[in-house]
Amino acid sequence: MPRTLSPAVAAAGLIGGYAVARWTGKRPLGGVVLGAAGVVAAREWQRVGGRGAAVGLSAAYVAAFGGSHPLAKKVGAWPAVFSVAGGMAAVSWAVTRERG
Repeated sequence: MPRTLSPAVAAAGLIGGYAVARWTGKRPLGGVVLGAAGVVAAREWQRVGGRGAAVGLSAAYVAAFGGSHPLAKKVGAWPAVFSVAGGMAAVSWAVTRERG
């Protein structure tokens, strides 16, 4: 997987997980989407940045998911999801981009 895809995978996991949960009415199914994307992204983060990057970015991914809930109470569900997904993509890109 090219390095440029891990930010997109992380963002897609957050957006897709919420979309699946909302449109199917089955939160566990949304969790499967969220988790699967997280695993794919984490494998790439470890390949590119090592264990520390993978652990840190995985923690940020979980924090983004958790942070979207209180944010949704203030700005609405979709704006919150898109905000945390964009933030996660930016952090992932910053850590995994090619140097030099």
